[in-house]
Amino acid sequence: MSKTAAPGAQQPTKPPPLALVIFGASGDLTARKILPALASLADSGRLSDQFTLIGVARTQWSDEEFRQAVTTAVPGAGDTWKKLVERFRYVPGEYAATATFDKLKELLGEADKKYKTGGNRLYYLATIPEVFALVAEALAKEGCNQPGEGGDFARLVVEKPYGRDLTSALALDAAVHTAFAEDQVFRIDHYLGKETVQNVLALRFANAIFEPLWNRRYVEQVQITVAESIGVEHRGGFYETAGALRDIVQNHVMQVLALTMMEPPTAMDAKHIRDEKVKLLKAIDIPSPDEAVDKAVRGQYLAGVVDSESVVGYREEEAVAPDSCVETYVALRLQVDNWRWAGVPIYVRTGKRLPVRVTEVALQFHRVPFLAFEGLLSRDLRPNSLVLRIQPNEGIKLHFGAKVPGEAFRVQSVAMDFEYDTAFADPGLDGYPRLLHDAMVGDATLFIRTDEVEQAWEVVAPYQEAWSEPGAGLHFYDAGTWGPHIADLLLERSGDSWRTPTL
Repeated sequence: MSKTAAPGAQQPTKPPPLALVIFGASGDLTARKILPALASLADSGRLSDQFTLIGVARTQWSDEEFRQAVTTAVPGAGDTWKKLVERFRYVPGEYAATATFDKLKELLGEADKKYKTGGNRLYYLATIPEVFALVAEALAKEGCNQPGEGGDFARLVVEKPYGRDLTSALALDAAVHTAFAEDQVFRIDHYLGKETVQNVLALRFANAIFEPLWNRRYVEQVQITVAESIGVEHRGGFYETAGALRDIVQNHVMQVLALTMMEPPTAMDAKHIRDEKVKLLKAIDIPSPDEAVDKAVRGQYLAGVVDSESVVGYREEEAVAPDSCVETYVALRLQVDNWRWAGVPIYVRTGKRLPVRVTEVALQFHRVPFLAFEGLLSRDLRPNSLVLRIQPNEGIKLHFGAKVPGEAFRVQSVAMDFEYDTAFADPGLDGYPRLLHDAMVGDATLFIRTDEVEQAWEVVAPYQEAWSEPGAGLHFYDAGTWGPHIADLLLERSGDSWRTPTL
């Protein structure tokens, strides 16, 4: 399929004038994600000409050292970004110190006068999670939670993880809400910035051939896979405090599940879409901790072979305890207790050091009620399925039965494939660039509301409690495999089996 321009393509939209303040500006997240995203926005014409950036961190850098770090983080940036970097400023100091905020307020006032940022403020918390509340409270104490003179907004962007459990998430929300109203808070999950995640809404609600089938009458099971072939890399210290349940299931998986299975919203705006997501999350059956043990599997990777290379086990990774019981793999069997999905099993799995990197949602449909050509004639026929590939090779695949050429009436499964990079010449913004742009313009559709956070933690809470004892229910698997064998039994009880994603 040749590339064609997207129908009705619009000119790049520019946010209003603003000053972006990044707390944790010297950290890894800023260098790896935020700065490249901003460079992408600048070079594609999606940043205001009246934009500037102020970094805040404990690292003792000068303005020039910060600008050099910014340039190093995005070596291939264009001229627009390089010119913009010349105006960036930096504030070294403790995050809650009055001296830090005195300097920050001075630079914000200077930006309003020199670069016409208009008093608009966007604060990005790219720090370690332990200081989220501290910074939010300090912003309020120092009077930075309101727009500057003549400004229209002051917003707060908060990275994940948003809490470590339900209790800590509620405590963080209480601290944030003492400083900012809910409509000022943008909780970011980069998965929601992916075009393929957003396209779930278009697939369901813009196509009459799909929405009538999107229910228990036609769908036999749903599988969500978030697989990574890499290990923890240099993030062993972080992963020791998180694990797969907190790192992936509580946020990425719950968000994708909610978009896939929610009811149609009455309007395609932030409020109505997020209302329906919350309703879906509240409909997920929450087992007791004892019941959760039978509905979940947690695992940890051992040494093995991935992409023809030998790799070490999790306990041999940098900054990981030699007797660590943190899970790198989770499989869950969930159910949604509402009219649309009652009785449909939802299988979720995520893990590191699996055979391939892939994120997909697969809806498997019921088999036909009667098949006249059984046996050898249909041995290669699988149930119809619709697969939403979120990464990599983003697209949609529909599996259906077709006759094999020849005299015998033999039927096998074939696939129709849609791929974003071949269908659209300009795939648009994705991930962090899209979410940063939306935060600047005030569109909260792809951000997580406080009741979504709370309900997602409610869903995973029984599993956290069931696994709270050291080593509780931990199963091991060789790197390069699809997880511990016991995860297969989670499905086999119902006569089901895991899909093997194909790229």
